[in-house]
Formats: sequence, structure tokens, C-alpha cells
Amino acid sequence: MSSTEAGASIPVLFEDAYLLAVNKPAGMPAQPDPTGDADLLTMIAAQRGGGPPGLVHRLDRPVSGVMILALDQEVLAALNALFQDRAVRKRYWAIVEGAAVMPEWRTLEHHLAHDTKAKRARVFKGGTSTDDVARLRIRSLAAGERYTLLEVEPEGGAFHQIRAQLAAAGHPIKGDVKYGARRGEKDRSIGLHARSISFDHPITGKKVDVLAPAPSGPLWNALLGLVAPRAEE
Repeated sequence: MSSTEAGASIPVLFEDAYLLAVNKPAGMPAQPDPTGDADLLTMIAAQRGGGPPGLVHRLDRPVSGVMILALDQEVLAALNALFQDRAVRKRYWAIVEGAAVMPEWRTLEHHLAHDTKAKRARVFKGGTSTDDVARLRIRSLAAGERYTLLEVEPEGGAFHQIRAQLAAAGHPIKGDVKYGARRGEKDRSIGLHARSISFDHPITGKKVDVLAPAPSGPLWNALLGLVAPRAEE
């Protein structure tokens, strides 16, 4: 059974009395949508019993990885404040097209506009100093002949920020045809995985570090096998 089907179980990565972190499968919407497909909130509610938890942030449907959910309204408000204050550190892994060898961190900066009609982000030129600038830190972890595995750290959480900025840099995410990838995946996933989230617990004050296991698949396995161990920075 596919992990996106209604009978599958959603892996829980962290849980206490206030919040939980789960590993969202690629291809699954975070909340109910017009497709009627199985969604994360409904499945978590079925696993735990009771109503659905509070949705603190979102991952695009084609993306896998860590999501934080609140177990009551007070915690939801506190977590929302952390995200709005950019007090949450998020890191992603992305498989992108082409050779993007950059072992040291570099920062991409773009002005983005949310095209609501096309449901995509667009990079525009001519921004002023008063416009918000989307910033994305990236470095390569491993490179093959046609694809590169990047580690990605966004500043903020603009709509489709990672997808749009990597495409604008000439390296669309594997499978992301909306942003220029050569071909899509049969399961409509893309090569983007929310690898980790770190923040200070809004109730206990303790540091919370949540790590999602890497996706499996021939290309993920091949590139991850080339990654050299190195300390977190």
C-alpha cells in the first residue's frame, strides 16, 4: 500500500503533551483539499483519535518531510508566533537538475511574487530596497552526472520559495515540472524533503530538534551514498 493511501500510517518523529512532529509522505496534501485524497491532518486524527491537530505550517503536496502540529489552541498560537518571528530553523534536502557543485554555503536572493491564478511563485526584477527579498542558503552535499543533492536553508517561508529560487538559479528540483524540470514523477512527487526543524519549545523552553529519515529510491540512495560526513554548521 502506498504511503499516501488512507490505510497507511503516518510516522511520528516527536511527541509530547503539547505538539507532535510527523514525517509527511510526498504526494499527500497537508489538509483536506478539493481532490478528496487522503490528507495528513485527517490521517493523524484517525491514528490518535479525536479531532485533527492544529496546522502550524505547510509543506507543498509533492514535498516530503518534517511537519509540526499543535495539540491545542494555545500551543498553536505560540508556534505560529515562532514561525512568524523566524525563530524556527528549517533545513531541506533537494535533488536538482545539473551540476551545482558548491561545497561552501552561498546565498540566493530574489524578489518573488505569488501568482495566485497560476498557483506558483514568480521571480521578478526591478525590486526596490523596500521590497521583501527571499533569501535561500544552499550548498552541495553530493553530485552525480546529471543531478546534485543540495542542502537548503530558507530564510522565512515565502510561497514556493525553494522551488522558485532554485529554478531561477538554473537548477530546478527533480520532477518539478511547474518550475522547469524536464519530466515529472509518476507519483507527482518532487525531489524536495524537509530534513529537519529546530526551535525552542514554546511551553517547556527546551530545545527541540527533529530529523526526518531520508527518502528512499535509487537516485536518493545513490547521491546519499556519495555524501561525505561533516559537522553541522
